Amino acid sequence: MTNKIGLMSDCINFPSIALMKISAFHKRNGHDVKLVDNNLEHFDILYLSKTFNLDLPKIPKLFYIPQADQYFKGGTGFAIKIEEGKEIYQKEEDKPLPEEIENIYPDYSLYPELTMGIAYGFLTRGCPNNCPFCIVSKKEGLYSRKVADLNQFWRGQKEIKLLDANILACQERENLLQQLINSKAYVDYTQGLDARLVDDDIAKLICKTKIKIIHFAFDLMKNEEQILTGLKIFSKYFQKGERFKRVYILTNYNTTPEQDWYRVRKVKELGFTPYVMIYQKGTHSQFLTDLARWTNNMYIQFSTNFEDYMPRKDGKLIKDLYKRYLVDY
Repeated sequence: MTNKIGLMSDCINFPSIALMKISAFHKRNGHDVKLVDNNLEHFDILYLSKTFNLDLPKIPKLFYIPQADQYFKGGTGFAIKIEEGKEIYQKEEDKPLPEEIENIYPDYSLYPELTMGIAYGFLTRGCPNNCPFCIVSKKEGLYSRKVADLNQFWRGQKEIKLLDANILACQERENLLQQLINSKAYVDYTQGLDARLVDDDIAKLICKTKIKIIHFAFDLMKNEEQILTGLKIFSKYFQKGERFKRVYILTNYNTTPEQDWYRVRKVKELGFTPYVMIYQKGTHSQFLTDLARWTNNMYIQFSTNFEDYMPRKDGKLIKDLYKRYLVDY
């Protein structure tokens, strides 16, 4: 019997790896699979994937309109609740994919425009850092472990988008980096690598991969010395310009505006491009909005200094609006 399978995700500009694997599994079993683009069809099975803790305008309707005989929902977004402005992860609400689906090669044809010549996946899962603002350690465990070889999600594509939370903490990191080197594909290190784990040997190995873009993270002020040291070591071996090496700057968590501007300024001084990440958007200040607009727009960041940036059409510059924050921390 051929079942009609529907797939729906909150990811618009990024493919859902879970749904690509579910699609591959059902197609292997001879089922018809499609992404849901309206609320009018009926499916035998409907899978709902929610990655982020954001409202999904379509998904709630599907629970009230009998469009499927069976519903399955999954993803981190369904397992997060907000208490006193903080994200609380409920592991019991976040069921992993069955092993026979988790280990299958993704069906990239589900997102033809987003995956043309690009492979997406994880080589490792888990992170030992257990940062209070991040759910990875709670979701995937406090140990960074190898979960796949590269050929489980890559078959010759020109680019690899690596989604690992902390590949440098994995004991098999050298082997995994060597797999990326051997692929000769461009690698986009999409997540913030832990700069504290970068030494000369690791920096040299990373730089042997064909780096498209690499991201590090500067989340907490207490780790400043180790992070800046790691960034300096990496820069000794990476010859491309600052547009290709970026640093996520966590804000609106436990830092002051002065500390946020200080971290942005420091990574720029080291030749990296800062990218502001705002924790719990909607609770942040206008200063962080303006800082993020400047850092996260490459054209603006490279065409004008932050102090001389005019965030609105009232003629007021950053140095006039926030003079009290633009001080040496």
